Amino acid sequence: MARIQLEKVTKKFGNVTALNGIDLDVKDKEFFILFGPAGAGKTTMLNNIAGIQIPEEGVVKIGGEVVNQIDPAHRNTAMVFENYALYPHMNVYDNIASPLRSPLYKKDEETIKKAVDRVAKMMKIDYLLERLPSQLSNGQKQRVALGRALVREPNVFLMDEPLAHLDAKLRNAMRTELKEIQANFETTSIYVTHDFMEAMSLGDRIAIVDHGEIVQIGTGDAIYYMPCNEFVAQLMGDPEINLIPGTLKKKENDYFFTLDEGVAEYQLPAEEELFKKLEDSESEKVDLGLRPQHVKYSFEPMEGFLKCTVYSYESIGNKSVIIAQYKNLQIRMIAPNGVTLKLDQDIYVNFLLEHSLFFHAETKEYISRYNEAGILALEKEQEE
Repeated sequence: MARIQLEKVTKKFGNVTALNGIDLDVKDKEFFILFGPAGAGKTTMLNNIAGIQIPEEGVVKIGGEVVNQIDPAHRNTAMVFENYALYPHMNVYDNIASPLRSPLYKKDEETIKKAVDRVAKMMKIDYLLERLPSQLSNGQKQRVALGRALVREPNVFLMDEPLAHLDAKLRNAMRTELKEIQANFETTSIYVTHDFMEAMSLGDRIAIVDHGEIVQIGTGDAIYYMPCNEFVAQLMGDPEINLIPGTLKKKENDYFFTLDEGVAEYQLPAEEELFKKLEDSESEKVDLGLRPQHVKYSFEPMEGFLKCTVYSYESIGNKSVIIAQYKNLQIRMIAPNGVTLKLDQDIYVNFLLEHSLFFHAETKEYISRYNEAGILALEKEQEE
């Protein structure tokens, strides 16, 4: 139906380059995520696909056809914004029906009624059809906006942070429904978000966007386990990954990692493929990446554990996050709820190095990680 391709697309606003030579290929019927911080260029990319903005350079293709000179109304795309943009004087039925009453997509009223009823039931808002937008909750408004976009079955469904204004519980429920809706309609969907959980739970593939460029494209698991650099590693995870600067030293056939902050030295578990990549990198200085769930702690001294102090403690739902301080280094770890501790008290920390990632200390680029071959094999199996 609608494969979407961007080829060397550049978009500027005065002296600011919002998109810098973007290359992107979204497969037909794929649920594709644009993920990155605010101001990265995600919405600009969406606007160039929709035709709201025209690139200075490069080509936008939808279904193999170059659409740079085709106006938005004729691209057969539907867009949902962070702002619901409902017509305040129309009830829910008429809001959803409005695209099918436009001159371009005009249908007879019987066809419109069938389409509206079908979408309303799918969105679970069929009992709201007579209400005005002012009589709806934010979650209901969002469903109406989604229904209006879906009612004419577009080839391309573009969503710009549509769940941003919803409360946490409703946002979680809508994530599940969005995925189901997209599967039922079999449309190509591009979804913009800066929420890590949305990106991981919704996307078939994710593009990481930063400063108008695509940094990495892959499945959520591939990017999470093998981020291309430290920026992506920090973006993909909550709580954020620990990046621990240190020095690698090879002694005979083993590698040892020494923290820059102090003299603590750790022998790395042996893995021939990893050791070869570390050697090929020709970098003694590295940043060791460890997810918070791979850091263990004790409130009593234990052999091999690093003595730190409690810097902060935060309870977040079904778990807690402890941040320990070792000199100028802060180390995040996950703890169960109900842990009793005090700020500045002693805590002893140990690293599960068999889960560690390695980044070049100067370039911040990814070098390798433990069990990289296994993760790549699993990724290939999932694609097949």
